[in-house]
Amino acid sequence: MIESFRFYNVSEKDMDFELVLTRMKDFMKKDPRSRYVLSIGTDSHVHQTETRFITAIHLHRVGKGAWGCLRNYNVKRPLKSIREKISLETSFSQEIAYLFSPEDLADLTEIILPYADEGADLTIEIHLDIGSRGATKELIQDMTGRITAMGLEAKIKPESYAAFSYANRYTK
Repeated sequence: MIESFRFYNVSEKDMDFELVLTRMKDFMKKDPRSRYVLSIGTDSHVHQTETRFITAIHLHRVGKGAWGCLRNYNVKRPLKSIREKISLETSFSQEIAYLFSPEDLADLTEIILPYADEGADLTIEIHLDIGSRGATKELIQDMTGRITAMGLEAKIKPESYAAFSYANRYTK
């Protein structure tokens, strides 16, 4: 299953999930005393004949930069329903979050653990492209409930930058 997921960023193309994990670990090892936020978010754009979904994995070294990568997925029809579109965005983010096994998360945590007393930390969030204003406000409870049921924290606009900012840049 994991082999079918391919990721890219401006530096590297065609990364498998194992390489993504390696890049994340390398990034964290460069500054293990920092606070990190691992966020996963999906945005989409409806085109004439398809809907393009981009899921972002964003590892933010708070105040000191970030490393990220993207996954592209196309649905071969324009999605007209906002509920269907947001539901699929949420599903794609969940799908990527499930790739991180407990062992993977333990490996990431072990990098910063010796420095926890100095403020090192790792938080994991799912960023949803919904907010309390506009057409998506009625979807907040449903979508955030799906994320919290996974045991993860859900962020919505304006805090969901991995979805509405990073992923959004690549959906057009």
